[in-house]
Amino acid sequence: MSERSERSADPAEPLDRADRVDSVDLLFTVAYEMLGSAADAEDVLQETWLRWVDVDLHTVREERAYMVRIVTRQALDRLRALNRRKEAYVGPWLPEPLLTAPDVAEDVELAESVSMAMLLVLETLQPTERAVFVLREVFGLDYEEIAEAVGKSPNAVRQIAYRARAHVAARRPRGIASPAETRAALQAFQRAVETGELQGLLDVLAPDVVALSDGGGVKHALLRPVVGIDNVARLLAVGWWRRDAERSVELVQINGGPGLLVRVDGEIDGVVAVRVENGYVTGAYHVRNPEKLSRVERETAVTR
Repeated sequence: MSERSERSADPAEPLDRADRVDSVDLLFTVAYEMLGSAADAEDVLQETWLRWVDVDLHTVREERAYMVRIVTRQALDRLRALNRRKEAYVGPWLPEPLLTAPDVAEDVELAESVSMAMLLVLETLQPTERAVFVLREVFGLDYEEIAEAVGKSPNAVRQIAYRARAHVAARRPRGIASPAETRAALQAFQRAVETGELQGLLDVLAPDVVALSDGGGVKHALLRPVVGIDNVARLLAVGWWRRDAERSVELVQINGGPGLLVRVDGEIDGVVAVRVENGYVTGAYHVRNPEKLSRVERETAVTR
């Protein structure tokens, strides 16, 4: 059981212990996929439990579905507030990375849904579209259940789901890269960080690769996306990472797939995730904001 599960599950709940843990992990995953922020997802989870204890259980047909409804409503409110915060954010905003268990990658659909690349695609949806897409495409809820959660009619939810699917389909990675492909690309990054040797990395970068980094105004990071292999090559040549410090790079599971955990002088300095399409890196995401790195020190459970 994860530390988060023990902290969030209320022992007074009518669900048995195993079901409580499963419910906590499920609700956290719903909130995280809607928000891209583990900290905000935790807050939504706590608000959900506070509301759940006041519910008359005699009026509840199915407890998990009811709790998903509460989480969705709370997450929608939080998402609108989060979007306002992003407008004042310094530099690009990237999702908060999670250290996940290796078995998450075995569920291909779950792994894709929590990947950094997909979470960035979901950022392009409107709040209600994002909620509908997550609940329908990832968690398989029916339109009636989703309608209750988002306060729309089932017919309206069908139309929103159609628009959201088309929007995501046009922007999602073209084909899901295998873990081996992603791992090979990240090993090229790892060699570049550790040795300064760039050729192996340049060989796996797509011509239109986009590099993003998130320092939150606290750590040095790119203030805008860097686009194109030539520009990214120049960025790497002058040092995306500090060259005057002792660095170590570890290949770990980040958001359901391979990622890099970078330490500088023994302290966690950042996380690197990539988007791989047809064997080439089309997106490189470097999270350095210290407020977003607390969930890479221990595994976080995600499920669907």
